[in-house]
Amino acid sequence: MKRSEVNDIMAEADAFIRSFGHILPPFAYWSPDEMRANRAEAEGIAGARLGWDITDYGAGRFRELGLFLFTTRNGRLEDLQRGGGMCYAEKIMISRQDQISPMHTHVIKAEDIINRGGAILAIQLYGSDADGGFSETSGGTVWRDGLRYDYGPGETLLIGPGESVTLMPGDWHKFWGEGGDVLIGEVSTVNDDVTDNIFRDPIGRFAEIEEDVAPTHLLVSDYDRWLK
Repeated sequence: MKRSEVNDIMAEADAFIRSFGHILPPFAYWSPDEMRANRAEAEGIAGARLGWDITDYGAGRFRELGLFLFTTRNGRLEDLQRGGGMCYAEKIMISRQDQISPMHTHVIKAEDIINRGGAILAIQLYGSDADGGFSETSGGTVWRDGLRYDYGPGETLLIGPGESVTLMPGDWHKFWGEGGDVLIGEVSTVNDDVTDNIFRDPIGRFAEIEEDVAPTHLLVSDYDRWLK
């Protein structure tokens, strides 16, 4: 992706989020220079990988295969492992109409996917085989706003505004906006986008950025390079 495209997506996403009455935290609007100037104070932001995350999964077709995310809070894996402390994470996401977030699952993370507004969120589901791998013939069980729902292999759930679904490790899923763009909330256990996204097909998690212009704001994938 070109940096100019990333900058445009950030501006569009911010406007879309605000249209539903949601406001991103103040650090979202820091410039790269401000982020570097506040490097010491921002250690918790970079360490938890909070902030902007725009991906085309390395495919170069963001409008067809991509996702906008902003991580607002993220706990510590060591707290999750010992069963106490900051064991949770939260994201806000935007899935554009017919924009696919590809089939994947998680080993650690359980997540509530919440339609915060806009169109319908379509989520296609498959279960796992005995080794936790993708299974075309397996279904499973999810919870839709606290109600048990048994799904068949390849079944697509339609999640309307205000509705949610709880996905557990081993629930393979892909999703997209059905009939329009969707504002999505994600509340989960500790989030690790580097190692805990298991895709059915080989694909990248983060976009490769072509630096055609200066960044408006840094992506979480920029932190290691820009903040050293």
